[in-house]
Amino acid sequence: MIIEYFENIVKIMSEYWYTFLVAGVGKTLLLTAITVSCGAVLGVIICLGRMSRVRAFNALALGFGELIRGTPMLLQLYIAYFFLPKLLPFNISEFARIAMAYIVNSACYVSEVFRSGIQAVDAGQSEAARSLGLTSWQTFMHVVLPQAIKNILPALGNEFVTITKDTSLASTFFIGEVMTSCLIVRGKTYLTMESLIIVAIIYFCLTWVMNRFVGKMERRLQTGD
Repeated sequence: MIIEYFENIVKIMSEYWYTFLVAGVGKTLLLTAITVSCGAVLGVIICLGRMSRVRAFNALALGFGELIRGTPMLLQLYIAYFFLPKLLPFNISEFARIAMAYIVNSACYVSEVFRSGIQAVDAGQSEAARSLGLTSWQTFMHVVLPQAIKNILPALGNEFVTITKDTSLASTFFIGEVMTSCLIVRGKTYLTMESLIIVAIIYFCLTWVMNRFVGKMERRLQTGD
């Protein structure tokens, strides 16, 4: 049985390596990179809203974050996929709709990570920077934020890995990532278990490399201290 599985896996990879390793992995990494980069920027904005002394901004950021974190990712993907084209005055691709849903979801979680990291920075750092003549914005960008990033790097790395795995939900809409590749190959070969094993190996390799990279960056930052 094991030998048969192995032979089928080799056969699938020899025939569909492009579908899995080029198209699937490429689309997965692209979706992950867009989500994490744009989600981090939006997350900082939501974080600043949560920490704002203006009640309207604070309430808006809090309510939006609670709404997104309190609903399933798959539900948000469905809403983005079916309702965004009706709300926007221009055409938007299927991939862009899914990416926007991932970005918003990631931003709401990242915002809390940033907030905890910023609050962990000693308040004396900000006071010292302000006494030297730095504005509030300069203090935040050059003193508080760099230290906060060091504090939250492990959590951000975990978010990167989590998003990579969560891209599998996008296979519901067949946008071409790794799990979609599995569904395509399974439909052509009728080898379900073998296709799933290949996908599991691919996701494991991707997340393993990401974890090693994040660990290396974390050690480098600690050395820099």
